[in-house]
Amino acid sequence: MSLNLDKAFGIHALALGLRSRRAEVLAANLANADTPNFKARDVDFKNLLQRAQGPADTSPTVLRVTHQQHLSGAQPAQPAGAALLYRVPAQLSVDGNTVDTPVEKAEFTRNAMQYMTSLQFLNGRITGLLRAIRGE
Repeated sequence: MSLNLDKAFGIHALALGLRSRRAEVLAANLANADTPNFKARDVDFKNLLQRAQGPADTSPTVLRVTHQQHLSGAQPAQPAGAALLYRVPAQLSVDGNTVDTPVEKAEFTRNAMQYMTSLQFLNGRITGLLRAIRGE
């Protein structure tokens, strides 16, 4: 009987990588809270997780060219980690910065808690697998 680790760990192994990427983006937002014209970014975690679980779409996006000087528009599909979105600010700032520090801190904390939850789940699964291997 073979053991498939992807099935044993479920979605949490994939979620750890995506949560780590989101933590980097949120940390960059907080680091640039005072940078003029900095635009806060975030990732759509649910969408990225669904895309990462599904079949890979490697087909290029093709746009119709209506004028000879237009670019062809053929671009490869974006990888799962490239889908950064801009955050819509609740209040505009004079310097053009869209980082709302309390919102970013709350999202960073929420993301960290969900990361820890996935780690705890994986720890439990690994402990269970080790017990099964040892025959306990």
